[in-house]
Amino acid sequence: MLTRRRFITRSSAALAATIFSSGLMSCSEGEKLKNFGFISGIIGKELEGDWKKILQKAHEFGYTEIETGNYLGESASSFVKFLKQTGLIPVAGGLEFSSKDEDLRKSFTLINSMQMKYTVVYWPWYTGGPFSLEDCKKSADRLNYLGVQCKNHGQVLCWHNHNMEFTPMETGLPFDYLMENTDRNLVFCELDLYWVKKGGGDPLTVMKKYPGRFPILHVKDMAAGDTMDFECPGSGIIDFPVLFREAHNQGIKHYMVERDNVPDGIACLKSAAEYLRTVTF
Repeated sequence: MLTRRRFITRSSAALAATIFSSGLMSCSEGEKLKNFGFISGIIGKELEGDWKKILQKAHEFGYTEIETGNYLGESASSFVKFLKQTGLIPVAGGLEFSSKDEDLRKSFTLINSMQMKYTVVYWPWYTGGPFSLEDCKKSADRLNYLGVQCKNHGQVLCWHNHNMEFTPMETGLPFDYLMENTDRNLVFCELDLYWVKKGGGDPLTVMKKYPGRFPILHVKDMAAGDTMDFECPGSGIIDFPVLFREAHNQGIKHYMVERDNVPDGIACLKSAAEYLRTVTF
């Protein structure tokens, strides 16, 4: 005889099983990256040869965006035309942190001619580190100035982190100082996930602490072991699905593959693309 208590117990168990199985199904389906790109330096050697063939191959792997410091070929316009015909969109270019105003204008002209939205300062410091509070004050002031200049030229400024921004100074971390003492509407960060971890920080915690400040992620992996060496994305220990989920929730659009000291840039691009095309989060 099915008592009322047994009926409720069985019904609750069935409902829980249904919810659990549907939850597993939604998790297994997950989200995937709609677009991902790479920084051209990862294939710097290869681009010295038949660069058109190399860039076409990168697109065949699955890449749709590129971050690069200069054009290849006869002119910026012809380079951009080739990229777009190939299926690669130029997204970001570099800027020297301490450039004089005349050199800044030349950089802005180049970046605009390549139709890139973001201008990146890859080393936002006057010194080599470790950094002091005074170093941070000088860098924050300079970044705020550059942010205004970028805006005046129709661009968005990002600064790129390394591990030393996570080395404690007199009070707090240099990373937090730059984030908290720059104009959140003018100065953004191209967050390098590897360097955060190498510095002893947690990329997920950093992303959650400063939502809206990371329009671009540098997707770089870390090898297992004490050396914490560079690795191609998907071949190391960094938990990218968790980070991509947070990035997706924040509306981050640009994911740039990078690996320093890469022995074979093409092989790294290929393996990283195979991973990024299939990873779910």
